[in-house]
Amino acid sequence: MAVDGKNDELERARKKLAEFAKDGRPAIQTGDGAATAVDSASDDGAADVSAAPDVGLDEALREAWLELWYQPKIDLRLKCLAGAEALARINHPTYGLLWPESFLHDGDHDGLARLTEHALLTALRDWETFDQAGFNLRLAINLPVDHLTKLPVTALVDEHRPAAGHWPGLIVEVSEDQIVRDIKRAQEIALRLKDSGIDVAIDDFGAGYSSFATLRELPFAELKVNDTFVKECATDSTNAAICQTVIELAHRFGSAAVAEGIETMTDLRALQIMGCDFGQGVLLAPAMPRDRFIALLRKRMNKPAPSDDPPPSEGTATDPVAAAG
Repeated sequence: MAVDGKNDELERARKKLAEFAKDGRPAIQTGDGAATAVDSASDDGAADVSAAPDVGLDEALREAWLELWYQPKIDLRLKCLAGAEALARINHPTYGLLWPESFLHDGDHDGLARLTEHALLTALRDWETFDQAGFNLRLAINLPVDHLTKLPVTALVDEHRPAAGHWPGLIVEVSEDQIVRDIKRAQEIALRLKDSGIDVAIDDFGAGYSSFATLRELPFAELKVNDTFVKECATDSTNAAICQTVIELAHRFGSAAVAEGIETMTDLRALQIMGCDFGQGVLLAPAMPRDRFIALLRKRMNKPAPSDDPPPSEGTATDPVAAAG
């Protein structure tokens, strides 16, 4: 009876995934081809998207308004900080902090390519800043597959990668729907990236179970579970079945499962029981500027900040580890 019940839940999970695919909604996070190093709904104090103006990428890059914010990634087993995902923001002198919807546009291919290169190089430089502060974090950045072929990503990383021997490498998050268009090319890209210290995470995975077979051909380090299914996974049996299925699938291929958008302690506990490896979300910590992140880590670790570093802003971020404990 218990086995039949589990099979029923998995069948409902498959049907729900299929419904999302039919509606054109991703089952597992992220966005479309324009979603370069961005998220769309972090609780980081950004301006209301509906009221925010459109800002050109070229202007933002030229005026140095573009910033990478970092959302901590927590090891749910060891209950410690494991890394961070880089997310693009514009800090506009007039309109304040802007979300990606205000400056990312599908048709601006050249602008998106420049943003991709800028974000990649900034993440490499920022790792050195984290390292100098005493924090060796593995950073992740979301890049469209097309830009992995149009830009000399491996050459850029080889030229600008940190010289430190303990650099843990970079994680590039790409969406499944882009990968499966040409799995052979995606496999070649993933292997070239790995030679340069870059692992691939599948971000938009699960739009249909028929594509699971492609995982046998693609080396990947992580599968990321979308917050749509993480939300209420402790109480919604279908969401729980989807999360459990993706976690088990990741482990079957020797990879890690990452849950995004964790908002409640009950969902966090459920994911830990399911065996999820890593988690992100406002319960653990929102996205924040690099220097605020470093200040928060120093405060937690009781590391003194150099006199020229800004002090932490009280009340601007939650403890990125305490909630997981």
